[in-house]
Amino acid sequence: MTDWDLSCPDWQERIRDGRSLVPNLPLDRQRAARAVAIFNKLRIPDVPGTPTFAEAGGDWFREIVAALHGSFDVTTRQRTIRELMLLIPKKNSKTTNGAGLMMTSLLMNDRPRAEFLLVAPTQEVALLAFNQIAGMIDLEPAFTQGAGMFHVQSHLKKVTLRKSGATLQIKSFDTKVMTGVKPSGVLIDELHVIAQSPDADRVIGQIRGGIVSQPEGFFFFTTTQSERPPRGVFRAELDKARAIRDGRATGKMLPILYEFPRDIAEARKAPDMPYAWEDSLLWHMVTPNNGRSITVERLVEDYDTAKLASEEELRRWASQHLNVEIGMALRADRWAGAERWELQADPEISLEAILDRCDVVTIGVDGGGLDDLLGLAVLGRDSETRHWLLWVHAWAHKSVLERRKGEASNLRDFEKQGDLTVVDDMGQAFTEVADLIERVNRAGLLSKVGFDPVGVGLIVDELSRRGINQAGGQVEGVSQGYKLTGTIKTTEVQISDGNLVHPGQPLMAWCVSNAKVEPKGNAIVITKQASGSGKIDPLMATFNAVALMALNPEPINKRSVYETRGIMMV
Repeated sequence: MTDWDLSCPDWQERIRDGRSLVPNLPLDRQRAARAVAIFNKLRIPDVPGTPTFAEAGGDWFREIVAALHGSFDVTTRQRTIRELMLLIPKKNSKTTNGAGLMMTSLLMNDRPRAEFLLVAPTQEVALLAFNQIAGMIDLEPAFTQGAGMFHVQSHLKKVTLRKSGATLQIKSFDTKVMTGVKPSGVLIDELHVIAQSPDADRVIGQIRGGIVSQPEGFFFFTTTQSERPPRGVFRAELDKARAIRDGRATGKMLPILYEFPRDIAEARKAPDMPYAWEDSLLWHMVTPNNGRSITVERLVEDYDTAKLASEEELRRWASQHLNVEIGMALRADRWAGAERWELQADPEISLEAILDRCDVVTIGVDGGGLDDLLGLAVLGRDSETRHWLLWVHAWAHKSVLERRKGEASNLRDFEKQGDLTVVDDMGQAFTEVADLIERVNRAGLLSKVGFDPVGVGLIVDELSRRGINQAGGQVEGVSQGYKLTGTIKTTEVQISDGNLVHPGQPLMAWCVSNAKVEPKGNAIVITKQASGSGKIDPLMATFNAVALMALNPEPINKRSVYETRGIMMV
């Protein structure tokens, strides 16, 4: 069987019109219809009247059942759709529908002693899924006549189809119980929660390896958006699904992603403006089960409550009920500059752009311990607009990935994005920092480098060997703690006025969202201690660079206006 085109490049038009997100596929229509017929007959045990899926289910999910099972070729025993990712908001019967699909797969299977798994993020969700499956069995007379088609083992959360010995077991995610499995089909529920486990990517890789030996095997991810910026294996699988959907990549994953078109999902233009997605007339796009397990009217009530609570709660609510991806978490004790940070992103900003457009550059450096990041911030002043252009990079010793396992997936993501370098020894990091600073200096743009005076001796020594030193006026200590209050407020004002622009690096968004503000008398303090395990070193490096740029340094080499504007001949 040849590969199919699983892309859906017109998905934005489809979702606006309420049309199917499943592309037109050359399915085995007879097998697809049989799967849908089985699915339709199953009863939903926790709904009054215990209706069947035919009576209470949505066509949108029947299309998924048809696509998954209709992609299996009974002659070659190959399944063309090997993976499927369903991104859907809460309250759209995700777990119940998933349980029905896995029951359908068990009943459609013809492999003796095949193993099917439904993996839940927690014991509670696992119990809910098992109760749905056990209830579906109890409510169907054909399943319970005589000795019964199924052997139900509640203590194991496992059902066995007696005739073939095939099993469907519900498990909560655990690195130990997932090792060594060779399933014919796996459904992983709430991938965004499972992705928080430090070993999630390794375990999912092992499950994939087990499925390879089963030509008809499938891997089904169902999940809502994350309450925080996507990370780790969830980030990776979501990026892959979007790339296949948009036609930017090929693969055997069918992406069904209920998320707003880009113009609706984009950040708002100002903090006092509503987000585009706050218009409830748009919510039907991402609520395929509207009118069944959930209604837009009920969502409006929840929205009003979240809106009154806080910006943080509104974003959290939107991520769960509208699948709005959070670019940066906002906490109650956040730094004021975080509120407009996302609005100041310009992807055209880069280190090269700063060197090309600016007349002077200040650089800030912070951190560098084995348990810290080493942050470098390059801050340039645009020679025409006078805007401040910021670019950052960070280094981490490999031991940080072990010491801070809870943040390891984030750090690996930043490494893949090119904003973080993981090193075997910090000497390499210090050398690379010095290389970048020397590059700016050779461009004739470096005014000064600002450091936290504590713990930077090795970098200062390396710079001194390159002729960049305090004696030459290019290295300066920047007072920290409460003495940094003025710099912090200057940064806030520059962001608020639209004068500080950055490339929207996820690393920096993470650091900004980690920053906690503590009042100290009439001053405010942002410290690593207050921010806990969340790293802020690149942000502190930014403050060091701002402290120097705020002194309005003179351009090192003044450029002629004709270099940028040209000469008009008359």
